[in-house]
Amino acid sequence: MTMQDETAQVRRPRVPKRIATVIINSLKGGVVPRIGLPYITVGREAEIAALLRDLDIVSDGGASFRFVVGRYGSGKSFLLQTIRTHAMGKGFVVADADLSPERRLSGSKGQGLATYRELIGNLSTKTRPEGGALTLILDRWISGVQSQVVASGVAPDDSAFADEVERRIFAVISDLQELVHGFDFARILSAYFRAHLAGDDDVKASVVKWFRGEYRTKAEARFELGVNVIISDDDWYDYIKLFARFLRGAGYEGLVVLVDELVNLYKIPNAISRQYNYEKILTMYNDTLQGKASYLGIIMSGTPQCVEDRRRGLYSYEALRSRLTQGRLGREGHVDLLAPVIRLTPLTPEELLVLVEKLADIHAGLFGYGRRLTEDDLARFLEIELSRVGADTHVTPREVIRDFIEMLDIMVQDPHATVEGLLGSDDFRHAAADAGADGGDDAAFAEFTIE
Repeated sequence: MTMQDETAQVRRPRVPKRIATVIINSLKGGVVPRIGLPYITVGREAEIAALLRDLDIVSDGGASFRFVVGRYGSGKSFLLQTIRTHAMGKGFVVADADLSPERRLSGSKGQGLATYRELIGNLSTKTRPEGGALTLILDRWISGVQSQVVASGVAPDDSAFADEVERRIFAVISDLQELVHGFDFARILSAYFRAHLAGDDDVKASVVKWFRGEYRTKAEARFELGVNVIISDDDWYDYIKLFARFLRGAGYEGLVVLVDELVNLYKIPNAISRQYNYEKILTMYNDTLQGKASYLGIIMSGTPQCVEDRRRGLYSYEALRSRLTQGRLGREGHVDLLAPVIRLTPLTPEELLVLVEKLADIHAGLFGYGRRLTEDDLARFLEIELSRVGADTHVTPREVIRDFIEMLDIMVQDPHATVEGLLGSDDFRHAAADAGADGGDDAAFAEFTIE
């Protein structure tokens, strides 16, 4: 190892073993790690900057909608995860969900409501990044109002304290009543507040159940909460808009919704069902751009085919195609990151080199050995990977990283193994990468800005 390699290793931050384990296991297993992203961030500065500008628009009371498009393994899911991390750090609440045959935006068997439930179940904040933050948000809202009342000079033992808290609570609630379903939403919030004051945990649990969309019949909701309305497959998106407005009043910057695996809409066999789902996307898109939603940011990701295919993709729905299709200047090589569709380009070999070096350090720290691979070894690894037969069309960052971690695992178990010995065989050189074979959309690669 050269002096430069040793110096670089000293300067790099030590990754806690718990986080290192998640990073290495996730990337090798083909899934996106939800923690530790700053340790493996390379590239994508322009794309991230564009999406962060959207967050500024949302925090100012606006709304945004973006599509992130790239082929399997190009880093779409990881880009969404890094925006998720940035958004929580800036004080946003984030809700994310992967679409599937059971979770769509619209469906005759409750698939849209299933997506809503997934989003609400995954509500995350800076202090609860793993999800499940709904109860925390509601309790923090009430506690925050109580703290404001104390700060205004009214002591908790003052007879006017409860009245002032209630007045401020209802100021937030009344702001929602002008929206579609806002009256019912405000009524449920009011029930939670009163249950909080009375210490009635049963009612609080019922309110949380209602917000999660878990009531199956109106009769059940009426019996437990006294309300004659439930969140359904037809109107769940209206409640997402209400949540965004409420969260702003509760002290957060707004709500960011991340929807991955759009390819599952493309795979819907029934053309009418697909059109209903695309119609829901159009509604969401129009709401954000026309000012019908506020404090709400939406990012969806998918492959080029599921967006641009005029037979089954988003472009098969003319209203979406006319809004999302790339202009002539963009097709001539100019990149417009202010457009609704952000198209991911491949990482450069230099960016890949930075990433594998980070992973080599994390792997060495996790398993407690001194890193054996020099920069020349890492460069040689990439040279062999990218010179494989079919690499120009099949080898994605996901495949490169998976091979690299597998190589590190073998080398830590076999001290005599070398990069050339493992990767130099004809079998490896001529094995076409099985890109996207699992059918998943972009399961494991980090493409971020260096922090």
